Amino acid sequence: MTLPTPAPDRTALVTGASSGIGAEIARELARRGHGVALVARRADRLGALAAELREQGVRAEVLPADLADRAARAELPARVDALGLTVDILVNNAGLSTVGPVARSNPEAEINMVEVDVVAVVDLCSRFLPGMVERGRGAVLNVASTAAFQPLPGQAGYAAGKAFVLSYTRSLSGELRGTGVTATALCPGPVKTEFSEVAGFTGEDETALPSFMWERADAVARVGVDALDRGRAVAIPGTANRVVALAASLTPKELLVPVLASRHPGLRRSRP
Repeated sequence: MTLPTPAPDRTALVTGASSGIGAEIARELARRGHGVALVARRADRLGALAAELREQGVRAEVLPADLADRAARAELPARVDALGLTVDILVNNAGLSTVGPVARSNPEAEINMVEVDVVAVVDLCSRFLPGMVERGRGAVLNVASTAAFQPLPGQAGYAAGKAFVLSYTRSLSGELRGTGVTATALCPGPVKTEFSEVAGFTGEDETALPSFMWERADAVARVGVDALDRGRAVAIPGTANRVVALAASLTPKELLVPVLASRHPGLRRSRP
């Protein structure tokens, strides 16, 4: 099983492409000859990345959009069609997290997170998969997290959302068998990107996780695209993170959850 063959009228739509893992996935796909359609809110960053990728000889289009906006998501297929492109690869990478106990959360921020991390994934898969199946070719990469393998007090909504993405993608993989289309869940552990800063983590918070668990965004992207190319259902970058994910999934949750709650920096800061 391999990725669809690149062609001038085919594109890989990558959400959350303005920075971090999304930008690196776009770079990795471009290195393999795939044109890309870059989606995020920050048009200036998308434009700079598109210019960089065009120098590699691929077509790179910029589609600024707020993935939390349902109307904006609904317009994406028509915007791609207007460019004379078909989406052969869909990368649902856009995501964010809140930090802290739900009892002290901002309802609007929590709902916005679920809209981007969960609803947008379902929305875009539902919009672009029918065409892939009809053409008999395509690949979907949904970016989840190692947080998908256990509850995470201090990031309850984030971990639950990523668990949804992992389960949803596994189900898609089963549904798509024999169609020429594949679905892969990429589950990174900690990665040094803007994600942590936007979520509200500090440099001191990051030291709560051992250095050997951290992966570079470009390495994560490479693992994800390799898995997509091989038709694998789940990819976890880094040996340490694979071991941690397996241990978390096997450990009884009544033992695991109190330990996680005692160590999460977002909960430690919230205690009086």
